[in-house]
Amino acid sequence: MATLILHPGKEKSVLRRHPWLFSGAIAQLDGRARPGDTVDVASHEGRPLARAAWSPASQIRARIWSFDPAETIDHAFFKRRVAASAARRAALPELAGQQGLRLIHAESDGLPGVIADRYGDTVVVQLTTAGADKWRAAIADSLHKATGCARIFERSDAEVRKLEGLEPVTGWLLGEASGDELVIEENGMNMAVDFFAGHKTGFYLDQRENRRRVAELARDRRVLNCFCYTAGFSLQALAGGAREVVSMDSSGPALATARRNLALNPQLDAARATWLEADVFAELRNLRGSGEKYELIVLDPPKFAHTAAHAERAARAYKDINLHALRLLAPGGLLMTYSCSGGITAELFQKIVAGAALDAGRTARIVQHLQGAADHPVDLAFPEGEYLKGLLLQVD
Repeated sequence: MATLILHPGKEKSVLRRHPWLFSGAIAQLDGRARPGDTVDVASHEGRPLARAAWSPASQIRARIWSFDPAETIDHAFFKRRVAASAARRAALPELAGQQGLRLIHAESDGLPGVIADRYGDTVVVQLTTAGADKWRAAIADSLHKATGCARIFERSDAEVRKLEGLEPVTGWLLGEASGDELVIEENGMNMAVDFFAGHKTGFYLDQRENRRRVAELARDRRVLNCFCYTAGFSLQALAGGAREVVSMDSSGPALATARRNLALNPQLDAARATWLEADVFAELRNLRGSGEKYELIVLDPPKFAHTAAHAERAARAYKDINLHALRLLAPGGLLMTYSCSGGITAELFQKIVAGAALDAGRTARIVQHLQGAADHPVDLAFPEGEYLKGLLLQVD
């Protein structure tokens, strides 16, 4: 096994149990290692520190599997880690009985580059790093043993794989398509999951609790759901008694699935739902010009900044949509606004929204800080895992 030698002082992050080692921290690699191979990590003085997956194509050259430098990284290792991840979720009462559940949340579950979501009897796995890619078979087998699910589908087509020098990979790892539409129940709503072509693994499980919060807030309000995707927030608003819900997205296929989701819930009043296929940035300006007002607006845009290098451009986009949304709110209205960009910290996001409120001439107060659901934990040593951050604002 090759050994990765760090520059003097660069072992501090490892001792703090941070799982990433950037190229600038590495003095040399003693021995030969292929992408995804396990390497020993040692301080400049030769002290063993950890075992990691080697990724020469990425700026993150190594991602740590274990902070125990003697632990063997083999099939049994993944079986233990996957089983422990599933057990942690089973111990949380709020996750009991959830048909849609994140089973593995990458670094925060000790498995860098591994995402696994369960939808009923199907697990959808996404492998985004060279190390995870190398252990594909062991990860799939471990998921099967931990869940009993007979169908495991791989959706390793995220853009981030390019940074690892990896090609996109999709297909069945276990089982095959049943031919039936995959539908899960979430917060009392039936929702279709397109794990073949939908965003991420087919559904945004991280917003489960925040969608439920919308149902609590929506009664008798006129609601605007921007970047609505497949209408998770919209259906909850209808279920909560909103008098009208306007759902906006630039994607025709997403809106088609949104309408399908509404049809899967015949108890909802479809007459109170309006669908708008439009560029959200432009349409928010148009709505302002027409004098429209709403009592609850949801802004849940796609990722604007994958890394901190894109933060400045992303900040302008976040400010723009929040500025126009704030101008559309009636006095006393509520704004539920999010960023899922890893390159935008919670502190920066709050500053951006505060700047938007100032420019809009509105006084806004934070009612609640919002985050991902309990099956999307954040390791204290890995703050980068807290990608989803949100604010619930009440606006004068």
